[in-house]
Amino acid sequence: MSNNQINFVGWVLFILSALGFIIASIGSFWGMVGSVFFLIACLVFLVPFFRPDK
Repeated sequence: MSNNQINFVGWVLFILSALGFIIASIGSFWGMVGSVFFLIACLVFLVPFFRPDK
């Protein structure tokens, strides 16, 4: 596996983790807020994988 593939798999696992945190924090406002921000941050870090190289 190339380094890019390993990085991509790692970020996908982080996203799955964030989704698990969101499910676990149902009923807890601050837990939900933190989990959603974590998910958004993971998605932002995935942007370079989908942007074309210049």
